[in-house]
Amino acid sequence: MTYFRALAAQRHFGRAAEMVNVSQPALSVQIREMEAQLGKPLVERQSRDVVLTPFGRRILEHAERVHQEMQALEEAARWEGGLSGRLRLGIIPTLAPYLLPDTLEMLRSRDISLDVQVLEGKTARLLADLQAGHLDAAVVALPVEETGLHAEDLFEDRFLLAGSPARIAALGARVESLRPDALVTSPLLLLEDGHCLTEQALELCHLGRGQSGQSGRASGGSAGRIDMGASSLATLTRLVAAGFGLTLMPELAAPTECRAAPGVELCRFAAPEPGRRIALVRRKGTQGGDWFAELAQVLRDVGERLVTATREPPHALG
Repeated sequence: MTYFRALAAQRHFGRAAEMVNVSQPALSVQIREMEAQLGKPLVERQSRDVVLTPFGRRILEHAERVHQEMQALEEAARWEGGLSGRLRLGIIPTLAPYLLPDTLEMLRSRDISLDVQVLEGKTARLLADLQAGHLDAAVVALPVEETGLHAEDLFEDRFLLAGSPARIAALGARVESLRPDALVTSPLLLLEDGHCLTEQALELCHLGRGQSGQSGRASGGSAGRIDMGASSLATLTRLVAAGFGLTLMPELAAPTECRAAPGVELCRFAAPEPGRRIALVRRKGTQGGDWFAELAQVLRDVGERLVTATREPPHALG
């Protein structure tokens, strides 16, 4: 069934054989053996392609279910002793540099033998890898709308307004009652497409993209320009410090980025302050148990401590 699933995914005997680390003849023999046992052909063998037969598509559905159950069985055995052994953890780039150091230190202090393998990536990739079984859990921002996943809420990461002193001063008295949608006339710098932080910023500020996907104009015909192209918060912060525009800065990132770019000034939005909810996500088919609860509590403790430290006068972060 493993070989058959690989063949269905690759639609080519050679590529499928590479995927499961066997020779092409060995994979072909196994597929023919499976067809002989089931009594019908699973695939149509074409010159440059492999197409599943109607019967093959039905068998693939069964194979996927069996694979998921076997995966759940293996994970249940692996996590029987709680958070131990190997942990494959995904995390989005706007959290990783700020949340990971203290989290990994705390995890290692609990169990020095714990092997943590971290994948940093955008939300779509992490959730796809999670559903495919390449990750055990992922730390992302809510909402998570994909089916088959369970999200455990961790903490709130509020947004601050970041800009050069001159940009912040230009807002004038509005700073005292500033709301995100008041930025429609201001130049706004955001991360490149694919970052959930960009989507959240556009929604909060009631802004739209241009057709290019790299820049746009605020809705309502205002003169506010949106530039989306920075690949990291570090790059974004330095552009803001140089006076190129304003941006929304997560509390979690603020201390680190402000130390690296001292020219940035921060101010808070008026209540209720906008923000994002951070969650730990796993497959519903994976047993939650002690390991998931332990990991969630570590991430929650670290995250809450870090964001609480920023809820001081903004100048303390500079």
